[in-house]
Amino acid sequence: MSGHGTPIPMISHPCGPLAGRADVPGDKSISHRALILGALSVGETVITGLLEGDDVLDTAKAMRAFGAEVSRDEHGTWRVHGVGVGGFAEPSQVIDCGNSGTGVRLIMGAMATSPITATFTGDASLNKRPMARVTDPLALFGARAVGRSGGRLPMTVVGAADPVPVRYEVPVPSAQVKSAVLLAGLNAPGQTVVIEREATRDHTERMLAGFGATITTEDTPEGRVITLNGQPDLIPQGIAVPRDPSSAAFPVCAAILTPGSDVLVPNIGLNPTRAGLFTTLREMGAELEYENLREEGGEPVADLRARFSPDLRGVEVPPARAASMIDEYPVLSVVAAFATGQTVMRGVRELRVKESDRIAAMAAGLRAGGVTVEDGPDWWIVHGLGHGNVPGGQTCESHLDHRIAMSFLVMGMAAQAPVSVDDAGPIATSFPVFEPLMAALGADIRRG
Repeated sequence: MSGHGTPIPMISHPCGPLAGRADVPGDKSISHRALILGALSVGETVITGLLEGDDVLDTAKAMRAFGAEVSRDEHGTWRVHGVGVGGFAEPSQVIDCGNSGTGVRLIMGAMATSPITATFTGDASLNKRPMARVTDPLALFGARAVGRSGGRLPMTVVGAADPVPVRYEVPVPSAQVKSAVLLAGLNAPGQTVVIEREATRDHTERMLAGFGATITTEDTPEGRVITLNGQPDLIPQGIAVPRDPSSAAFPVCAAILTPGSDVLVPNIGLNPTRAGLFTTLREMGAELEYENLREEGGEPVADLRARFSPDLRGVEVPPARAASMIDEYPVLSVVAAFATGQTVMRGVRELRVKESDRIAAMAAGLRAGGVTVEDGPDWWIVHGLGHGNVPGGQTCESHLDHRIAMSFLVMGMAAQAPVSVDDAGPIATSFPVFEPLMAALGADIRRG
């Protein structure tokens, strides 16, 4: 599947029990960061379990363009020979980040405090997304950015020749913005400080510490204060990427909704800044168990078992939990349709500026499938119909958004009538094995 070529329509039919083991891909957030920090180290970083979806492969290409050596062997092990902090070369070509907001924003941060210039672009979806949220704080370091109206790609970033450290309070919860500022701070003298009022996923902080940077995190009355000492010598690492909880969400939710299902999803990262969906599902009455809890590479990991849960109930998701499950709200809204009562989701303005306006896209598709949805600027409410009562039968627009496509394909497995998606091609950006993996579990998803 490709998120950049001819549309790939798919239709998901009601199916029997899902059963077996779902080996979902490596964590996308950690994969991006492993490649970038490997490129900013001196020596060889070895990465196993890297997500080989389009988004991450585009980041690997970008690291090559900035001068790092990036290779993959026949066993799927990746090796990055880095150039050190401040060692990025000026790329000779435009950097195409495809569909990846994470990739482009983190890479902009990593190069913004080096005296080089780079031009970034992406696919039709990425080129609509706002970049000022990153380029504004990067300007405080001394970088300059020129793009299309509204701060959109294509965009050229001129790195700061004499960067200065900054103290920046992130205006909205965003791990991408926080990470871009921290990566820029690597090549600035002194201490760069980031303050976030609401904690977001902390993979960047964990990985920076693992690569040898001096970084501290303190919870204070003004929020979480992250302090990074600039200009470190990053030490190459061996990184085993845990499996992606955002990808695990789809077989897990499908199992919860499909009668008779029992699915094991091994080696899932359970970083508390990422596991909000699983907490919410349990509150809704989902039969979800953590097995073999352990720690790998500084990240909590477990095997996740999901079973059919016929008595789901609607809940109000605390706004403070939004940052820990922001990418999972689309599939949560599908689960909510099969619950009894209302599921209320607030504090989710960020969903309006993802790969698509995810609130609008999911609300439209759910309504077309017979589900009542209310929505506002930063909230939405799904009125659940209860197990067995969701009509389905609709065709949904994916809006070049992988999570929208997969969410509606999950809906089709448990609705009364099949659910179609106009283009499931973008699924390749994050979950390239989605089709065969779901088929092996017992799903009935067909092309065309």
